[in-house]
Amino acid sequence: MKLKNQVFIITGATSGMGESMAILFAQEGAQLVINGRNVKRGKAVEQKIKKITSDVSFYAGDIAQPSVNKELVELAITKYGKLNGIVTNAGILGLGRVAEISLDDWHTTLNTNFNSFFYLCKYSIPYLQKEEGVIIANASIAAFQSFPQHPIYCASKAALVALVKQIALDYGPKIRANAICPGPVDTPLIWASAKAFPDPTQAVHNAKESTILKRLGTPDDIAKLCLFLASQDASWITGTAITIDGGISITN
Repeated sequence: MKLKNQVFIITGATSGMGESMAILFAQEGAQLVINGRNVKRGKAVEQKIKKITSDVSFYAGDIAQPSVNKELVELAITKYGKLNGIVTNAGILGLGRVAEISLDDWHTTLNTNFNSFFYLCKYSIPYLQKEEGVIIANASIAAFQSFPQHPIYCASKAALVALVKQIALDYGPKIRANAICPGPVDTPLIWASAKAFPDPTQAVHNAKESTILKRLGTPDDIAKLCLFLASQDASWITGTAITIDGGISITN
């Protein structure tokens, strides 16, 4: 088992990529604190994981709030006595062109996509340093390219990558920090994102056909990369942003 007795906090774990990560980490022996806003979905994921291991706790809350991030760390330390890594997945789109976006939407999206990562790192780092811990941020290829009516999303993901690199520099060698940058993955988010295009169904189809591998990614594809980065297999990898997109970045 690659993560036996390793304690991880995984946010955005109630669906999609975060759920797949939580299940795979559990299969590899991790002890988990998982988070999301939707209590029903969170409890359902918790029950799935409990068929693998009893070492899982779901904590409902909005990670855009600093206090929720602090409480996630406190729960991990109280229950398991240590923290080996964090994986952040929570994200929203905030669609619209710059002049049309409300200030509330701007701040809500930045708080969810970017500030939440800062909050969780701030409270986790003192414990991660004790364990030579791991930080993994789920960013996006949107960190490197623009999409119609996605200004806050693209800006927040670019900021996320920059902060990951800064953390790797400031806290190495005690902590490894990396970002993963998925392309079009078959989750509810891609369908929500496609609403920015005149024909959403066609937009998703076009994204699939634009990949070299001619398919959308799956949450399991992303979870496997995350597991690699969390494990000792990636012990010499830090301060980088790894694209996982079926090759779409080099076709556009």
